Amino acid sequence: MTTQSVLVDRTAAVATITMSAPALSLDSKVALRDALEDVAKDPAIRAVVLTGGGKAFCVGQDLAEHSAGLADGAEAAFATVREHYSPIVRSLLTMPKPVIAAVGGACVGAGLGFALACDYRVFAAGAKLGTAFTGIGLTFDSGLSFTLPRAVGDARAKELMLFGQMFTAEDGIAWGITGETVDTDQVLERAVALARQLAQGPTVAFAESKRLIVEGSGLGLDAALEAEAGAQTRCGETADHGGAVSAFLGREKPTFTGR
Repeated sequence: MTTQSVLVDRTAAVATITMSAPALSLDSKVALRDALEDVAKDPAIRAVVLTGGGKAFCVGQDLAEHSAGLADGAEAAFATVREHYSPIVRSLLTMPKPVIAAVGGACVGAGLGFALACDYRVFAAGAKLGTAFTGIGLTFDSGLSFTLPRAVGDARAKELMLFGQMFTAEDGIAWGITGETVDTDQVLERAVALARQLAQGPTVAFAESKRLIVEGSGLGLDAALEAEAGAQTRCGETADHGGAVSAFLGREKPTFTGR
C-alpha cells in the first residue's frame, strides 16, 4: 500500500509504515488507520515499524486544517478523535504482532500517543517529546491518558500535562518510557533490525501477552488469572509451542513460524 501521506513497505516479514508529513491531515489519519488495520490482518507480516518520513516522527494534528474544521463546530471538528486517533492507537496497542516506533525527531501530541502505543521505541539521541495538548486548551487523546501514566506514573503524567514542557528521549527513558537512543541516522536501521529479530519469535505468544498486559490492569485477580489460563491454552495449541518444547528437550534452537 502506498499513498501520498503514508507509505507501507513490506520486506520479508516486517512492514515499515512511514508517515510522510510531520503533521496529521485528514488524509494521513485515514491512511494510517487503514494501513495499520491492513498489516494487522496480513499473516505474512510478523512485526511492524512505525516511523516518520522527515526530521520529525509526528507532531500531531495539522492545526491549520483543525482551525478550518472548527467553523463547523467542535462536535464536527473533534469527530476525528473517535474516527481516526482512537482506532489508530487501538490498532497499535492490540496489534497481534510486535510494533517498534522509530522516532527520529520531534514526537509531540498525538505523535507521543502513537509512540507510547507501540511496544518499544528507538529514539534519536536528544529527540524532543511533549504532550502539547493543554497549550492549546485541550486534553489528552491518542490514548495518552492510558499509556502515559503507565509509563511514567500518575504524578509525572500530571506534571507533563499541567506545565506542557518538552522533554528529551533520554529524560523519558529515565522516567520509565521503555526504549533506547541511537544516532539519528541509525534510528530506522536499528528499529528494523529489532523488528526482524522479533519477527522470528513466537508471534502468537507475543500477541497473547500484549493482550494480557493491555487488558490485565482493568481486571481483578481472579479474572486476570483466568485470562492467563485461557491465553496459555491458546498458545499451547500452537505448533510453535510444541516445536519449541521438542527443540528444548533435544538441545536445539527452536524455530517459530507464528502458527
